Amino acid sequence: MKQERRLVTELPGPASRALAARRKAAVSGAVSVGNEVYIERGEGAILVDADGNQHIDFGAGIAVASVGHAAPAVVAAVAEQAARFEHTCFMVTPYDGYVEVCEQLNRLTPGDHAKRTALFNSGAEAVENAVKVARAYTGRKAVVAFDHAYHGRTNMTMALTAKVQPYKDGFGPFAPEVYRVPMAYPYRWPTGPERCAEEAFAEFASRVHVQVGEQHVAAVIVEPIQGEGGFIVPAPGFLKMVADWCTEHGVVFIADEVQTGFCRTGDWFASSHEGVVPDVVTTAKALGGGMPLAAVTGRAEIMDAPVVGGLGGTYGGNPVSCAAALAAISTMESEDLAGRALRVGEQVTARLATLAQVYPQIGEVRGRGAMLAMELVVPDGSKRPDAALAKAVVAGCARRGVVMLSCGTYGNVIRMLPPLVIEASLVEDAMDVLGEALAEALG
Repeated sequence: MKQERRLVTELPGPASRALAARRKAAVSGAVSVGNEVYIERGEGAILVDADGNQHIDFGAGIAVASVGHAAPAVVAAVAEQAARFEHTCFMVTPYDGYVEVCEQLNRLTPGDHAKRTALFNSGAEAVENAVKVARAYTGRKAVVAFDHAYHGRTNMTMALTAKVQPYKDGFGPFAPEVYRVPMAYPYRWPTGPERCAEEAFAEFASRVHVQVGEQHVAAVIVEPIQGEGGFIVPAPGFLKMVADWCTEHGVVFIADEVQTGFCRTGDWFASSHEGVVPDVVTTAKALGGGMPLAAVTGRAEIMDAPVVGGLGGTYGGNPVSCAAALAAISTMESEDLAGRALRVGEQVTARLATLAQVYPQIGEVRGRGAMLAMELVVPDGSKRPDAALAKAVVAGCARRGVVMLSCGTYGNVIRMLPPLVIEASLVEDAMDVLGEALAEALG
C-alpha cells in the first residue's frame, strides 16, 4: 500500500455512514466513538476505511500500533502461532511464548536487578495487579496517585484515575485507601515551572505524612508522562525525588508505562529519561504489537510476594498475543524504533513550534519522542482551557483524512501518537492538515 493520504469520498463516506447506523442499533450507547469512519484495513501509518479513503493515523489505536498496522513480522508470528494453538491457559498447561515474553521484559525494563514478570490482558488489569503485588509485599494498604492521572476503567483503576467524566461518573463506590496528591505540572504550576519540581514534591511529602502516614503506604503509582490527563511531562527531577522518597520509606514505586513504554518517548521506557529505576513497571498497548497483552514486571522479591496462585487469569499471556509481542519487540530493536521516535518528535515539534508562533491559542507544546501534544487555551493570559477549540481542530483533521486525538483533564489538549514507522512525508502532510484545521476552527 502506498503510504499517502487519499480521499475518494466525503468523510465519513456512505459505507461508513451505513455502518454507523448499524452500530447505533447494536452497540451500547455508552461506548463512545471519536471518528465515524469505519476501517477495513491498515498498513504502516495508513488506515483504509470502508469507502476506500486512506487516512493518516496519528493515534495508533492510542499508542498500540507502534510497529505499524499489519507489521509483517507480527502478522507472520500471529498466523504461525494460531495454526499451532490459540489457547491452553498458562496456569493449566504452560508454553514457551509466555516465558520468553517475561524474559524479554525482565531484560528491557529499567534496572539490572533480578526481576520477575506476570502477564495479563489490559493496562488496567496490569495496574490492578501491580497494586495487589505491592500490598502483598509491604503488608500495607494505602496507594498514592496523582492529579490528572489515568490508570484504567476497573474499579481499582477508576479509583486511581483522577478525571470523573467520562471514566467514573455513576460507577462508584470505588476501591478504598486511594489518596491523591498534586502532579508537578509545569505549565499550570502556580509559582511557575522553575519551582515546580521542588514545590510539588514538598506538597506530595507533606500530604502523605499528614493525611496517610508513610508507614501505611504500600505504593505510589505514576505515569512518567501522564497520558489521558494531557501528556503532562513532570518537571525535571520530580519523579526522582518521589522514587527516592519511596525507597526511604519502604514504599513500592510503580511506573505506569502502559502508554509511554516500548520506544514511544525515544527510549524503551519513559522512566529512563529521568534516571528512575521503578520497583514495578506496568506495560500494555504497544507491547502486543496490536494484540491484547499486558504485563507487570518488578523486583523479584516483590513479584514473588503474593501467595502461589494469587496472580493469573484465563487469558493472561495468550499464546497468540505472546507471539505478536515477541515479533513486535524484535521489530523495535532491529528497526531502532526508539531512534525513529526521536526523529518523528523533532519533525513534529518543529512544526508545532511554528504554529505556536502564529496562534497564541497554543499555550504549550510538550512531550517526548513521538508522544507529543499542544495545549489550547483562551489567549488572554489566563491559561483558561479551550476544549471547544480542541474538539473543532480534531474534527477538522478528521474531515481531511487525519486521525487525531484529544485528551486532558480539561479536554483542551491535542495529542499525537503516530506509528513509529511513519514516513517523514506523512508527518509533513499531517502537520499541514493540522494547520488547516486550526485556521478553519479559528475562523
